[in-house]
Amino acid sequence: MEISQLYQYFTSCSALSTDTRKIMPNSIFFALKGDNFDANTFASEALNMGARYVVIDNPAYKTGDRMLLVENTLEALQQLAQHHRRQLGLPVIALTGSNGKTTTKELVNAVLSKKYSTKATVGNLNNHIGVPLTLLSFTTETEIGIVEMGANHQKEIEMLCELAEPNFGYITNFGKAHLEGFGGYDGVIKGKSELYTYLETHTKTAFVNLDDEIQDKKTEALSRFTFATNSYDGNVRIDDVDANPMVRLIYNDLHIQSHLIGIYNASNISAAIAIGNYFKVADSEIKAAIENYIPTNNRSQLTEKNGNKIILDAYNANPSSMMAALTNFVQLDEEPKIAILGDMFELGTESLAEHKKLVQYLAGEEGVKVIFVGNDFYANKIKNSHLHFFKTYEDLKNNASVLQTDKKALILIKGSRGMALERVLDII
Repeated sequence: MEISQLYQYFTSCSALSTDTRKIMPNSIFFALKGDNFDANTFASEALNMGARYVVIDNPAYKTGDRMLLVENTLEALQQLAQHHRRQLGLPVIALTGSNGKTTTKELVNAVLSKKYSTKATVGNLNNHIGVPLTLLSFTTETEIGIVEMGANHQKEIEMLCELAEPNFGYITNFGKAHLEGFGGYDGVIKGKSELYTYLETHTKTAFVNLDDEIQDKKTEALSRFTFATNSYDGNVRIDDVDANPMVRLIYNDLHIQSHLIGIYNASNISAAIAIGNYFKVADSEIKAAIENYIPTNNRSQLTEKNGNKIILDAYNANPSSMMAALTNFVQLDEEPKIAILGDMFELGTESLAEHKKLVQYLAGEEGVKVIFVGNDFYANKIKNSHLHFFKTYEDLKNNASVLQTDKKALILIKGSRGMALERVLDII
């Protein structure tokens, strides 16, 4: 089936789904396949649940005209998304990076929505399926699209750019995330920079943080809009950045107080300010958007339990984001302090060494009680009065008394998603 024909079916429907549990009336359902499932087998069920059309790639399941047969459902979804993006022709901003993608995306959306009708990636649907779904959520009323792009190997960002065809792009940073898939830190830089390559090839614009030497150097040949801290070198200047624990800064003589914890979030806020400036959002509206944004989903959230202040940052972790969070945490004024840290995943052959670096760093921070959870941290266990090691969450749960202090504490909880360290809230 030609994409133009499939597009007619798509535009006649009011929703799109790839999950039978989320089918809405008058929707079009794409029967995708994975390692352990084949949604072609749910084609008839999807129709019975209210789908108007079902896109399949196995002729054995075609039982009528409402079953739309394509060669490959995933490729059809991606091609449909690209076609839809071209039909709308709206400006699209692509965001990627090792850390802070989702937070930056939410901040940029908050700022731009003060002036424009925007659509942004929902949650972290930022892969080869999520990006097409984001593009297909754009409507004729959407004035700016904001697309988060995630990757864990080479050529993935390149492919996502070919689908989204961004007019603008921003890379938050280059950190030690997904080292296994990228083949080391140099591979991370190369993989993320595929966004820069696309922007340069297609004469589009990069937003650049001049405080980051890698960003600055890699975008010298691009059309770019820049920002910098305490410097007039950029198009936008940010001053007096501080965090204790919430980030605050000054932009165009406006004092902005955020709800984001950690100095490492300052660059995410600054990027949103710069992008808002580029799109001519009023300074007062930029300030309001930043100050009204409250993080969710275990990302730099400040919460409380039994009188303890808790920095809940348990959505994900890698060596770069972990060190940034810890460097900020140890500098905070409040005492006592407890850091509860879970293993960092997808580091490949560098995993044990990266976990060891954190253990060694924290061994010297005697003002912080540290609770390590996970096999890789445990493999680097050392004898130290303020460091405590547990292989699993269950081990920690059975020894929860280690979390007790003489007075209420400031607690940081951070680890990779697979560690699900938000469970620690149950035993504090």
